[in-house]
Amino acid sequence: MKSKNEQKGFYLMNHCGTRQLETNRLILREFAKEDAAAMYRNWASDESVTRYLTWPAHASQQVSQSVIEDWINSYTDKSYYQWAIVPKDNRDEPIGSISVVHMEENASVVEVGYCIGKAWWHKGITPEALAAVMDYLFDTVGAERIEAKHDPRNPNSGKVMKKCRMKYEGTLHNSDRNNQGICDACRYALEKSQRRQSPASAVQPL
Repeated sequence: MKSKNEQKGFYLMNHCGTRQLETNRLILREFAKEDAAAMYRNWASDESVTRYLTWPAHASQQVSQSVIEDWINSYTDKSYYQWAIVPKDNRDEPIGSISVVHMEENASVVEVGYCIGKAWWHKGITPEALAAVMDYLFDTVGAERIEAKHDPRNPNSGKVMKKCRMKYEGTLHNSDRNNQGICDACRYALEKSQRRQSPASAVQPL
């Protein structure tokens, strides 16, 4: 028998928090206080990384430390998802982050965002991390739909989404804001029903 929420069309997610995930090359884990120096050095201080993000490049390591402390304090909330992207061959050196940036609880819809240091661009690392997070959100948390968006001036971000089987759904003009000001937003999504036969971790070549 369906629950009252299911009868009403609501999906209830099984929030489990930011559990550690593992891929062929990566460990995705919670941030720790000791990660501030690597965060600042590897991506957060680089304006070429933050150009199309919603937060400015960090002016000092202390800013990175403060941000990480806020994230750590949020880990007690089981509906909070924020991972450090860490190579297996250097587990003390985060190179980026990936997180749930927005959630529509009643529809079991989550939006994911990510960033990674310039030295690790074009190596397939970001889609590897995104695929693992998508599988976790679908299979463990119970998301029914996962969304992501990017500024059209940053097409490489869209390539990451495509590699993870996300489908382009259109561009909303002047619908978003990032460090370049008001901008268009290219929207991508994957529904759980669309990937049951082929999980997101089966990353597709372009």
